[in-house]
Amino acid sequence: MKAMLLDDDRLFPSEPSARKVARALYERVHDLPIVSPHGHTQAGWFAANAPFPDPATLFVQPDHYVFRMLYSQGVSLDDLEIGQPRIKEPRKVWRIFASHYYLFRGTPTRIWLDYAFQNLFGLTERLSEETADHYYDTIQEKLNTPEFLPRALFERFRIELLSTTDSPLDDLTHHKTIRDSGWKGRIIPAFRPDPVVDPDFPGFLESVAKLGEQNGEDTASWDGYLAALSKARARFKTLGCTSTDHGHPTAQTADLDRTDREILFNKVLAGSTTEADCELFRAQMLTEMARMSVEDGLVMQIHPGSVRNHNPLIFSRYGRDMGADIPQPTNYVAALKPLLSRFGNEKNLTLILFTLDETSYSRELAPLAGHYPCLRLGPPWWFHDSPDGMMRFRQQATETAGFYNTVGFNDDTRAFLSIPSRHDVARRVDCAFLGRLVAEHRLEEGEAFEVAHELAYSLVKKAYRL
Repeated sequence: MKAMLLDDDRLFPSEPSARKVARALYERVHDLPIVSPHGHTQAGWFAANAPFPDPATLFVQPDHYVFRMLYSQGVSLDDLEIGQPRIKEPRKVWRIFASHYYLFRGTPTRIWLDYAFQNLFGLTERLSEETADHYYDTIQEKLNTPEFLPRALFERFRIELLSTTDSPLDDLTHHKTIRDSGWKGRIIPAFRPDPVVDPDFPGFLESVAKLGEQNGEDTASWDGYLAALSKARARFKTLGCTSTDHGHPTAQTADLDRTDREILFNKVLAGSTTEADCELFRAQMLTEMARMSVEDGLVMQIHPGSVRNHNPLIFSRYGRDMGADIPQPTNYVAALKPLLSRFGNEKNLTLILFTLDETSYSRELAPLAGHYPCLRLGPPWWFHDSPDGMMRFRQQATETAGFYNTVGFNDDTRAFLSIPSRHDVARRVDCAFLGRLVAEHRLEEGEAFEVAHELAYSLVKKAYRL
């Protein structure tokens, strides 16, 4: 029998009785459809349904988990052709990646990649400098077959729904193409307004003007600006959008009176703002987005706490989202108070909170979600999207917020082939956690089977109104 990269009992408890329950729970949920309500894959892949060009473009170029690790060990992003519209020497890039694959030992990235290599491509010998060309040729051969076209993989992965993340200025042409093609795969946009609500976003003033042009509103006025945002949200909804997403540096919210809102808005348009003004404007806009969500029903997600583009050299050479974002401590109790004082008891608002600050789980996030009807806790995100990170989340949040104030799992990935592996990891960790509760007589086994199904499938559909 061939050696396999992955053990069937991976991530399950080592204690025999808990492991036995975890296995039984996992057997029930591992084949459930995947609901992916938040991520950064490209709708254009499914609109064109063209073959992925090569292994390096598929596994290395879009995945900042991969190239940030290589960069940390001195590999040049130029040698990896990061930021280029098309990789010119994909085999060379692949060989660099393969020769450094040992760097991923002990990381979730290694689990995700090994899962794809083994389950999709039948590769069971570890990727290394020696096996690089065998891997490359095997993957390339399969990418040229109909079974590995984007839509075929979508169906093979049992994806029920996949959400992209899109600027309010996006014309959503690819989503329209998918809808009009007759293909049954459900791919929807999510409304990410950062380019037109964050004064620090590059090209902010030009984007606000374009927002007005696209929606027939005068965005030089406060009322026109808000009307343009409302129209953009409505346009997204026509293509299936059910959520907004906000990637602000902090979770700060504000509830200024009308006069102060207009004064601040005019300062922002005039470009005469301080750092504090920009933070206050973002804070006010989170509250405005909550008001709009109460009106139009879009679920609101806040992904705060990342210091974006921390490395100025990388930002200047390669642009945004190149693996140089770093977590920082994040306050939620005081920061969200203005928004929650106004909308926290609204039945038509669902606000999903994420964090990169694990110290806030038991101290702030679980108590907040365990009280306010509108609040739900998103799954471990980004640097904490890992087996240990998921387990820490369940251990720290469950006692106060329970299971039903959480929203299952979303993968938040740019790497399409990592989606089934990420969901598999989440299901295994949740089954491990539940198995331990059963073994310790803190949960009945029948209840554990119900909860496992909710965490893998049902909660996410309810939370995102799917």
